[in-house]
Amino acid sequence: MAATPIAVITGASSGIGAATARQLAAAGYRVVLTARRKDRIEALAAELTEAGHQATAYALDVTDRAAVDEFASAFRSLAVLVNNAGGALGADPVATGDPADWRQMYETNVIGTLNVTQALLPALTASRDGTIVVLSSTAGLSTYEGGGGYVAAKHGEHVLAETLRLEIVGTPVRVIEIAPGMVKTEEFATTRFRGDTEKAAKVYAGVDAPLSADDVADTVTWAVTRPSHVNIDLLVVRPRAQASNSKVHRTL
Repeated sequence: MAATPIAVITGASSGIGAATARQLAAAGYRVVLTARRKDRIEALAAELTEAGHQATAYALDVTDRAAVDEFASAFRSLAVLVNNAGGALGADPVATGDPADWRQMYETNVIGTLNVTQALLPALTASRDGTIVVLSSTAGLSTYEGGGGYVAAKHGEHVLAETLRLEIVGTPVRVIEIAPGMVKTEEFATTRFRGDTEKAAKVYAGVDAPLSADDVADTVTWAVTRPSHVNIDLLVVRPRAQASNSKVHRTL
């Protein structure tokens, strides 16, 4: 009897990460949930286990390379890695943006993805059928005002995925990039505006049905479960009301 394939999801404590964990568990994967907030991932692991799935939680800061290496040492073989940990801070113009915010976004979105991917690549290769998913953003493909730091970080993450795919072609590991547009989750915009719920609400004001975390998780799960010879290099997913990062239809 074949072993249950294992999927590691970073940033699984909420939003897209948590939704992806639920959907991959339902698709038959044993999910390993990582995030800094131990209580959140332990609660999700308990929920999934109670529902009859296989799930474990592991508190992890993806920017801590020593901790990432220790985590990765437990895996001899791994089917899927979903690099979801990331996020945005602030919406200031380049002229006045806080370099500390830029640095934190780069560390989490780019270096965090690099750390986990490097550490787990041997186990993904050893599976003979590994999949790396990078949750980037449409911010990694085009710019918008007030998003310089986040856009720069997501461009870095996009290029990381694109370059890695070139470098490991011919190995039994595929690299999938999912680039969501406007996604309304319980925390993304609130975190970006440091808890200012009024500013966060304005991001989605008048937009008919922005994407949900489940929409993106469904896209990730679809891409991961394609036949092994099929690679979804880059999939951009936006709500119908959003034509680009700067063109959104609002019914105000």
